[in-house]
Amino acid sequence: MKVCIITEGNSDIGYGHITRCTSLYQAFEEKGIEPFFIVNGDENVKNTLNTKRNCIFNWLINTDKLFGIINGSDIVVLDSYLATLLLYKKISEVIKIPVFIDDNLRLEYPPGVVVNYSISAKKIKYHNRENINYLLGPKYCLVRNEFWNVQNKIESDEIKTIMITLGGSDTKNLTPPILEMLNTLFPNLEKKVIVGMGFKNIDNIEAVLDKNCELIYFPTAEDMKKVMRESDLAITAGGTTIYELAIIGVPAISVAVADNQLNNVKAFSELGINYFAGWWQNKNLFENIKKFILLLKNKERRKKMVISGQKHIKSDGSRSIIEYILNKLNGKSSFE
Repeated sequence: MKVCIITEGNSDIGYGHITRCTSLYQAFEEKGIEPFFIVNGDENVKNTLNTKRNCIFNWLINTDKLFGIINGSDIVVLDSYLATLLLYKKISEVIKIPVFIDDNLRLEYPPGVVVNYSISAKKIKYHNRENINYLLGPKYCLVRNEFWNVQNKIESDEIKTIMITLGGSDTKNLTPPILEMLNTLFPNLEKKVIVGMGFKNIDNIEAVLDKNCELIYFPTAEDMKKVMRESDLAITAGGTTIYELAIIGVPAISVAVADNQLNNVKAFSELGINYFAGWWQNKNLFENIKKFILLLKNKERRKKMVISGQKHIKSDGSRSIIEYILNKLNGKSSFE
């Protein structure tokens, strides 16, 4: 069986697409199928893909090369904010099962399977159209296999350690000012700061460290899981990490740093899974973070967050997606 996964990632737009597509790659592997990654990305992507079968080039421009690779594929997954509707249509026409990862109804997708695992997905008005299947909601959550079937984290009595994780590239340069605020207002807290491989502000971060700060450079998924299990609270961007934190059982304060994150973080907040501090440019952002840290000193509040998160988020949704796609390929599933 031939399977290709097409996506994008670099230090300017981040690496979230690659992270969530990795989850699908792993679920295919579990079925004995080795996909082929096709990524429009920078040098850092090579480290992210590691030992996976891959080809890195600008497939948006070099479409001849793209179709040369995917030709004859049984399944193609496309996860992009940049690809045109025309390209989606061309892929849909030549592939048995095209799968499109979506966040906010970016396009009127052609025939295929559309996956939106966001917690607010079912509120989006997807149109019922012939030959389109929708897999919607957190039962299809795309997190890496290190977060599948994890044991519940033991909740501590007080907040001693806080994790700061603003994505793989911290495109809004939020880590330094958040760290400075914590050093000033909560100097006794241990701070575990995630530094992604796309960070361009490492010097700025290192300049504001105090004795209670630990930098974790370019962490693997296993490293991230370890830091989460060691943390009592997290300040996080609104990408896939908020799902991973909920699965592990870490109360979180979220910041939206991209348009596609807004519905997600607001829905998480409404369900009591985390506190939403605001859009990254919100003038009250740091005051809100401070306020929420103080509120979350209450163990019962943190406990309710953890319970809500683990109730709503399914950790191995990628398995469900692959099971559905393979059944569809074999004629065992009908349109939903």
